[in-house]
Amino acid sequence: MKKSHIFIIIIIAVAIGIIVSTAGDASTYVNFDQAFEMAQAGKQNHIHVVGQLKKDREGHVLGIEEGPDKVSFSFVMVDDNGKEQKVEYNEPMPADMLRSEKVVVVGSYEGDHFKASKIILKCPSKYQEQNVNV
Repeated sequence: MKKSHIFIIIIIAVAIGIIVSTAGDASTYVNFDQAFEMAQAGKQNHIHVVGQLKKDREGHVLGIEEGPDKVSFSFVMVDDNGKEQKVEYNEPMPADMLRSEKVVVVGSYEGDHFKASKIILKCPSKYQEQNVNV
């Protein structure tokens, strides 16, 4: 066998290894009920829950509370099935969180609340079509 053939086989093996290892980390978006069931079954991290912040009729965000350390905070999130859940986050509030359309929290359940390790926001201004006059 030529050295180039051996090199190509090694590159292919490494690529397959990377694909297989990252496929195990892939997750899907779930609601709070499914996330709770996953936590009860032993999956304790990297659960992605998608929803939006709880708002009143005028569109004001409800349920945001500052943590005792003045850095962390908690908020109420409503998943796509309408279930409200308290979410705790041990970092400062992300910029534009109050204006976001959708919120994805990554984390796990700790008792009766969801503990987020990461927050991903979908801001409306990025995704709205804008008319361009020519």
